[in-house]
Amino acid sequence: MPRVHAYLPADLYPQVRGQNLSQAQMSSDRQARRATFEVAAQRYDRARPEYPDALFEEMLRLTGTRSGDRVLEVGCATGTATRPLAERGLHITCVELGAELAALARQQLAACAAVEVVCAAFETWTPNPDVSFDRVLAATAWHWIDPDVRYRKAWEVLRPGGHLAFWSATHVMPEHGDPFFAEVQDVYDDIGEGLPAGAVWPAPGELPDDRAEIEKSGLFEEVAVRQFDWEVVYDAQAYIDLLETFSGHIAMQAWQRERLYGEIRTRLAARADGRVRRHWGSVLHTARRIA
Repeated sequence: MPRVHAYLPADLYPQVRGQNLSQAQMSSDRQARRATFEVAAQRYDRARPEYPDALFEEMLRLTGTRSGDRVLEVGCATGTATRPLAERGLHITCVELGAELAALARQQLAACAAVEVVCAAFETWTPNPDVSFDRVLAATAWHWIDPDVRYRKAWEVLRPGGHLAFWSATHVMPEHGDPFFAEVQDVYDDIGEGLPAGAVWPAPGELPDDRAEIEKSGLFEEVAVRQFDWEVVYDAQAYIDLLETFSGHIAMQAWQRERLYGEIRTRLAARADGRVRRHWGSVLHTARRIA
C-alpha cells in the first residue's frame, strides 16, 4: 500500500503535531494535553487495546525481571499494562497523574494485593527513601513525561543495575491494511484537523525509536529496541470510543466531533460487516541503569 497522509493523534505522535512549536510551547502543549484523559477515564478503560503477551515476555527477558521484583509503573492510567505485570508476580507501585484514572485503576486492580496506586506527577513524586526499584516501566505514557526530567528521575529511583523499560501503542499500516483510514482523511481535512503533507502511516516494524535519546542521557546503557504489531477489529461505536481517548479528539470542538463521528458511522454502516480493522504497533525500549 502506498504511503498516504494520515491523522496521527497528538498523544501518539507529539513530534509530528508539534513540529513547528518552540520547546516552551511544546512543553505547555504536552502539559495541557496529558490532563485531557481525565474526562475519558471510563472510556479509556474499555477502549484502549491490551498489549500482546509477547511484548511482556520480551521485556521480562531483556531486563532479567523475576517474580517478586519491585516495579515502578509511570502513568498506569486504568491498569491495562499493570494487570498482566501483577499476574507475573511483580510488586508494583503505580504513579498516575489523573485522579479519576487513579481511582478507576484502584478499583480495577483491587484483587491484586501487590499493587499500589499513587495519584501524583512522576516528575515531582518522591518515593520512600528506604525504597528503590528493580524496574521503572511506562506503557504509552513515557512521551508525556517532561523530557528534561524523565531519565534523571528514573535513574534516581532505580537500584544500581536496575532497568528502565517503556513502550507505546500507535497506528501502523501493513501492506494490505484497511483502506478506511485513507478514505476518511477528507473529513479530517474538512474540519480543520488534517496534518501536514509529510505525515504518513509507518508500516509495522518501521516506527521511530528513542535509542538515541536514551543514550544521550548518559544515564543508561545496554539499550535494546524491539517492535511488535497486532490487529484489533472495531464496530463503529467501539472505534469512536477509541478516538475519544486520544487527546487530539478530546480537544476538538463539539461540531468537529459530531461531523467526524457521523461520517464514521455512515461509512462503516455501508460496509457488509460494519467494522474497521486497525493495526497497532508498539516499540519496546529497555536499558540498564549506569551505576
